[in-house]
Amino acid sequence: MSTRPKQAQARRISAAASALRQAEQPLRILGMLAWPIEVRDRFLASGGRELPRIEYPAVDTRAVDDALATARPLIEQSGPAREWLERIADRLATASRMLNRLGSPGFYDCCHELYGAPTEALPDSADSPLQLARRLRRIIDQLNHLDLGAPANATATADEVARRMQAAVLKFFGDEAPMVEIVDTLSANATAGADRIRIRAGAHFTDRDIDQLIHHEAGIHVTTALNGRAQTELPILASSHPGTTRTQEGLAVFSEFITGCMDVDRLSRLADRVLAIQMAIDGADFLEVYRHFLDKGATEKAAYEQTRRVFRGGVLTGGAPFTKDVVYLDGLLRVHDFLRSLIAAGRADVLQLLFCGKLALADVPVLCELAEMGLLKAPKFLPPWASDRRFLVSYLAYSGFLGRVRMGKVHERYASILQTSPVVQFA
Repeated sequence: MSTRPKQAQARRISAAASALRQAEQPLRILGMLAWPIEVRDRFLASGGRELPRIEYPAVDTRAVDDALATARPLIEQSGPAREWLERIADRLATASRMLNRLGSPGFYDCCHELYGAPTEALPDSADSPLQLARRLRRIIDQLNHLDLGAPANATATADEVARRMQAAVLKFFGDEAPMVEIVDTLSANATAGADRIRIRAGAHFTDRDIDQLIHHEAGIHVTTALNGRAQTELPILASSHPGTTRTQEGLAVFSEFITGCMDVDRLSRLADRVLAIQMAIDGADFLEVYRHFLDKGATEKAAYEQTRRVFRGGVLTGGAPFTKDVVYLDGLLRVHDFLRSLIAAGRADVLQLLFCGKLALADVPVLCELAEMGLLKAPKFLPPWASDRRFLVSYLAYSGFLGRVRMGKVHERYASILQTSPVVQFA
């Protein structure tokens, strides 16, 4: 293809990507699903015996639908990017429908389409997120008797987390660092974007929680937001739309592992959320799931917050939860295997691509092609573990090597030795 047709095609791709960015901007899914703090206070004051009373704001997504109508004809002319952009447009249309069905069974139907469900088998695998969560839960339950040497209780306040986070983002991003705010109403303990990181007032954190938030929110979500905003030819890469959630959250949880700040409590929460979502799908109401978390040892506030994540936007009497939290374990496995495959294939060049903006692993082939066309800029910011790749590459190389070593007989022998060995008790 000569230079002039290539330039014309590049302009069409940029126009379609810009139109999709316009369509995405009115969608503020987690903001629409947030519950006021008074709901929690009333629920806990009642002793957790009455279903919460939620009124969601009126939703008007006509701006989204109108922008998508403008974008569709442009996408049809976008050549090699067409399939990628159509996939995004379809996700945005589903998200628009989901917000118009808040508090109804139809909300779950859209969630299912966007984020999946616990019982759906993973690609190229017979396992489902529910099976993975149950397996992880069984392993963790065997570790409950161990003293891991962690400080007791969550004693750090939102103010302390905000101070630590502000120092971290100033170090990471300099003049482009987002503001750190403490807010009363939030859909999670913390959320992050290019301009601000919000931390929920009244939340308490452990030492590991703080490190996890810094690497998860700032290291991944802010990094990809700022790098995506710099993609002037492909503005859609600045958008946190549902099509990117699985990869974004998988990459963020992987960052907690690779930086050494993951702990068993965090793994437990990730697994338990999947189990709770399945409970709700099977008909458990808010009170039943809340009591389930209490039985697992959670405090009343922690049990409420875990349950709220499952039911926000859905039906409190059961059958129609918000399934976004299914993607964390699923996404972690996909990202880990993808990174391992990069190293095995000698394609470490693709690593930087993952930080160019908000994207899904399925987008990698077309983004490689768009980079070759000159439409994609290299990321300005990288988390430390991805900028100095010595440990990352050695870990992934070893992980790939270990995955190919058959150790069944060795495991059986060690299991037999450990089963007959008494518990260690030092004098």
